Amino acid sequence: MSYHNGSIWPHDTAMCSAGLARFGERESVVRLMSSTFESAVHFNMRLPELFCGFTRAPGEAPIAYPVACLPQAWSAGSAFMLMQACLGLEIDGWDGEIHVTGPRLPIGIDTLTLRHLGVGTSKVDLTFQRVGDRVVAFLADRHEGLVPLIVRT
Repeated sequence: MSYHNGSIWPHDTAMCSAGLARFGERESVVRLMSSTFESAVHFNMRLPELFCGFTRAPGEAPIAYPVACLPQAWSAGSAFMLMQACLGLEIDGWDGEIHVTGPRLPIGIDTLTLRHLGVGTSKVDLTFQRVGDRVVAFLADRHEGLVPLIVRT
């Protein structure tokens, strides 16, 4: 057991996922998102600062690091970066555009809607939906202003 050698840090995992997503490794990001969510379930949806990186069998709980902060704010925030990486979502506030590249949904989720998503001075609802083996993205509702949605598969 080591604090910096082999331990799992949810915020580092999220940052690595963002990098993987930029290089098109979206399926790897989906697996990391799923594993992080599974770990969160074992920690009562309160991700700790870190947990032990010991090999475990499917269904086995991750091993808590005894002195880790639980919950930890940056670990809680990692879920949002992981989701953004899965969805391939980028907001261009300067140009007032939404960019979606190679979207994927986490395992077990077929539809996800981001409500009142702020883009500059506009607000929209953005929906991601699984259709066969693909994920489509579309603006479900416009609350304030027009926002271009640019989707690349």
